[in-house]
Amino acid sequence: MNIFTRLALLTSASAVLALSPASSQSVADESLPSASLDIPGGGQLLAKPNDPNVRRATAVVNGEIITGTDVDQRLALILIANDGELPPEEVARFRVQILSNLIDEALQIQEATANEIEVSENEVDQYFNRVAEQNFRRPVAETEKYLSSRGSSIATLKRQIKAELAWNRLLGRNVRPFINVSDDEVNAIIERINTTKGTTEYRLGEIYLSSTPENQEQVFANARKILEEIQKGGSFVAYARQFSEASTAAVGGDLGWVRLEQLPSSLATAAGQMSSNEIVAVPAPGGISLLLMIDKRQVATSDPRDATLSLKQIAINFPAGTSEAQAGPIVKRFNEETQKIRGCGTADDIARTLNADVVNRDGIKVRDLPGPLQQIMLDLQIGQSTPPYGSLEDGVRVFVLCGRDAPEITSQESFDEVMSRLEDERINKRARLYLRDLRRDAIIEYN
Repeated sequence: MNIFTRLALLTSASAVLALSPASSQSVADESLPSASLDIPGGGQLLAKPNDPNVRRATAVVNGEIITGTDVDQRLALILIANDGELPPEEVARFRVQILSNLIDEALQIQEATANEIEVSENEVDQYFNRVAEQNFRRPVAETEKYLSSRGSSIATLKRQIKAELAWNRLLGRNVRPFINVSDDEVNAIIERINTTKGTTEYRLGEIYLSSTPENQEQVFANARKILEEIQKGGSFVAYARQFSEASTAAVGGDLGWVRLEQLPSSLATAAGQMSSNEIVAVPAPGGISLLLMIDKRQVATSDPRDATLSLKQIAINFPAGTSEAQAGPIVKRFNEETQKIRGCGTADDIARTLNADVVNRDGIKVRDLPGPLQQIMLDLQIGQSTPPYGSLEDGVRVFVLCGRDAPEITSQESFDEVMSRLEDERINKRARLYLRDLRRDAIIEYN
């Protein structure tokens, strides 16, 4: 095993944009009406069905055209999030789902316009600027060139932003004012939180796919394919945004922090047995859920990983073309010298002997560090350094612990926070009904 194999390597999947807030919703909305169709047996198809292998990539939604280019540019964002690699069958399924999403966006913008709700270009630009920095870590001008080089464009991102801003504003006018949450409901939840102090909360991601007895086998097979692609390194957030039917799709399937008793029994049983970053397929009411364990914590108690750190980073980089054999002795010496550090006061001197870069990092929480470093950092004493961490391509670094402030005891949700959470949950249920009615009344022509 070479020295770089022994080093912990940081890997993270790029995320597709999560532009709007959504509250937890792990099952199909109970408020959605259900009915059975009165279809007699013994009938036959009276016309040839559409060939499922022929996918038409464009549509006209109430007179508004969605082009194949629109689909291609949105698909390019998915490819970026998956490092440019998707199996051909996944690309085909994404194209179908993307077209559905673009149709929903058109309906949302049209409905907002009909209600005299406008989103200015300036608002969209300001939001896009933040997205460019956060998701692509590039200035706006560079982001435009980058997306264009990958087959996408800023226009498709701005369209997505405009739709979500318009939809949220529309819900704020036509739905939120009619949502009522009583003080008794909020107080009951706060009381339950107090009685569960010290129990475990779970931060979960979910991709929910609804099914009926007739299509259950097909939906479950689709879920298995998505699960396999994510386990191979595909972006959970990307799949959630495109395929999940829960309201949390807008934030990449993030359910937030929940307790097991808040989940359907099948999901609760699975979550209680899952480890960090594990993903499983679980039957859920009305369908199936792909459940991702993002994190765990104790209710209303302090978490050591919320400790705030003051660090000194010492890093070396390798010229392009450096082989592992050439870098090995350098990393070995780097490790030996940095382990001699006895306090941050000596770190700069040792860094100079190694011709290494030094950067001070303050206000870093343990939980924000890569997984392999978190427990190491909790075990360090002030003045000690971590083992070397990195790769040949990204460089190797150590972190010297200069200070650690203990975390405060986690405070429970306030009355207003609980009230807001309940309101958001009910707004999202109404939003699904609202969008369902818009789809039902729309005139959609597929070309």
